[in-house]
Amino acid sequence: MKSEHIKTALPGPKALALIERDKQVVSPSYPRDYPFVMSHGKDVEIWDVDGNRFIDFAAGIAVCSTGHSHPDVVNAIKSTSEKFLHISSDYWHEEQVRLGEIVAEIAPFGEPAMSFFCNSGTEAVEGALKLARYVTGRQRFIGFLGGFHGRTMGSLMFTASKYTQQKGFFPGMPGVTHVPYPNQYRPLLAGEDQGKAVLDYIENVLFQSNVPPTEVAGILVEPIQGEGGYLVPPESFLPGLRALCDKYGILLIADEVQSGAGRTGKMFACEHWGVKPDIVTMAKGMGSGLPIGLVVAKRAIMEKWQRGAHGNTYGGNPISCAAASTTLNLIRNGLVKNAAEMGEYLMGKLREMQARHPDVIGEIRGKGLMIGIELIEDRHSRKPAKELIDRLLNQAYQNGLILLSCGSSTLRLMPPLTVDKAIADEALHILEESLKELL
Repeated sequence: MKSEHIKTALPGPKALALIERDKQVVSPSYPRDYPFVMSHGKDVEIWDVDGNRFIDFAAGIAVCSTGHSHPDVVNAIKSTSEKFLHISSDYWHEEQVRLGEIVAEIAPFGEPAMSFFCNSGTEAVEGALKLARYVTGRQRFIGFLGGFHGRTMGSLMFTASKYTQQKGFFPGMPGVTHVPYPNQYRPLLAGEDQGKAVLDYIENVLFQSNVPPTEVAGILVEPIQGEGGYLVPPESFLPGLRALCDKYGILLIADEVQSGAGRTGKMFACEHWGVKPDIVTMAKGMGSGLPIGLVVAKRAIMEKWQRGAHGNTYGGNPISCAAASTTLNLIRNGLVKNAAEMGEYLMGKLREMQARHPDVIGEIRGKGLMIGIELIEDRHSRKPAKELIDRLLNQAYQNGLILLSCGSSTLRLMPPLTVDKAIADEALHILEESLKELL
């Protein structure tokens, strides 16, 4: 099934020419899945350099939350860029303060919040780690297998979704201990409730045999695990993790780089469980495509940093701040609600698709527009269908749908929060027809 909007054999001649130029001057380390070469985009639709039209259900890895080139965001960028492009964080300006005020209003702490401004998710995680060490005086951390927190040397030591991300870079930051992330579909520990099993492992195994809890500065966790497979934890897990941190004086750090900014149908994913972390990291969807990241913490924690304890050159860039302020206002004034409603719609349709293909679709999971489709080789063994998912990504691309994978064999749907039923139905039709072609 080839979409009527695909005009050339993919990749087209212009795309092939640009890819050849890229090979000469761009690092080969980028993990690219298939040869899409972008020309322009509008909302949930994108076009390649050969004029082929695609539906974008990857959104720049959950970055383009308001769709491509939302007019309000573009206008904010234009008007701000006419004033000045940069001043550095040594000084003050309206856009940075205004964004800080918006974030303080939406922060999931139930108490005053402060932000440190940076340029990406990995920088936000690095800042959160430094803050946790600084205010607790402790050196150790706990992370989770399957987690992804970035690729700089501190955040990289927490990243554990694929060994290739760490291969060749050891040693990094010391003091990080990994534990399983609760996976109800493929449990690693004994017990029906994997959330309680993981909590029991941390407290009654790890803290008793290997890691003194009084030396742990923070536990870094994705409320919904992203690269690890779009795993939604059991109801017991995050509240139990909060209680564990309170018991031992450990800071709970929620990595909301992918799951935040309305992606899950709430402003922050941790709000689905009523959990209030101590520190939150933000990036990706909060800037609609402009580079920005934040370390957001309870004011009582953040204000303990002294002058010069942490800083940067580009943090709080006026154009990025203007884009982020506009983005967050769009999200909280309508798009977060659309994410919740469209998430329910998409997962309902996907479960109907699962019923039609029970031998290859093992599980549909997610919240809002952070949806995972677990592909399997058969329903009994639940063995990950690694080859199938690679072929499906390419087949969907050939038919006009842009997707990404995660985990062992999970297809992830993360369209812009602006997606409507008409284009969602078109995307699901392409997805199912692509799957049929391969089967």
